[in-house]
Amino acid sequence: MKNRYNIEVLDFKNIKTYPIKERRNKVKITDFVKSPHPPFFKGGVRGFENLFPKILKGSEIREVVSAIVNANRKKKPVVFAIGAHVIKCGLSPIIIDLMKKGIVTAIAMNGAGAIHDYEIAMIGETSEDVAVEIKKGRFGMVEETGAMMNSAMNRMVNDKVGMGEALGKDISEKKLKYREYSILYHGYKLKIPVTIHSAIGTEIIHMHPSADGAVTGKGSFNDFKLFTSVLSDIGKGGCFFNIGSAVILPEVFIKALSIVRNMGYKAHDFITVNMDMVQHYRPHVNVVSRPIQGEGKGYTLTGHHEIMLPLIYRLIMERI
Repeated sequence: MKNRYNIEVLDFKNIKTYPIKERRNKVKITDFVKSPHPPFFKGGVRGFENLFPKILKGSEIREVVSAIVNANRKKKPVVFAIGAHVIKCGLSPIIIDLMKKGIVTAIAMNGAGAIHDYEIAMIGETSEDVAVEIKKGRFGMVEETGAMMNSAMNRMVNDKVGMGEALGKDISEKKLKYREYSILYHGYKLKIPVTIHSAIGTEIIHMHPSADGAVTGKGSFNDFKLFTSVLSDIGKGGCFFNIGSAVILPEVFIKALSIVRNMGYKAHDFITVNMDMVQHYRPHVNVVSRPIQGEGKGYTLTGHHEIMLPLIYRLIMERI
């Protein structure tokens, strides 16, 4: 029967249905979180993990933690590339503990990350109020940060020593008061590579009279070579995390990966993870997508660092 629009109206009586037992379901109660009451959750081994469903990102965070633990057992690299905000969120103690336990085997930072880390070691505080200081022409102009960091690099960077090692050694030699909170210091102390990937003109220490562009370039290039060397062993079980860097570290990663593959290293079959509160184009293509292409797996975990990193840390601790 046609209606006033001259359209034949379908007769719903002809719809075919089928039994629910024949349907394939994507969600099952076996994948639900376990009850937060005994005997499912006693706060012991895997107790906290039971509060994550085996569904969507709950399943993925479990897979990421499994990959970290397996990499540790296989003595494969677990590399954290961190933006400055990770340090400003107060997460350095978590990363340092993972370094001490031999779980995180290398750290890459942008230049701002190194500055915040150094200031924490020096005075136990960091992060100026840019909106206030830029009006006065004082943004980035504190004396000690520029003078001390540039002096350390000018003295120590050479054909073998990069920025990360130079600053870590400087913090150690000066016995800076809050050095136990410094990733740079612990990298030097534990002989774990901490590389700094600088971009001239983007960091406050470049604004100081003591800055030397040639030294900065040499130190950063040395660290790029060191970072590339770390990636040469990432294949068959390693892990690479980009945590809070929208451009610099994803670009450094994709170039370093191309080098090690060009030189014949089997840098395939590993996992990559991009963690940030907002997902950007560059980390997605250069970290999660392009490096993997069917060999390994790329993950995207969206959320605030101050929440996501402690969650992953707790899950790792229960596994080990």
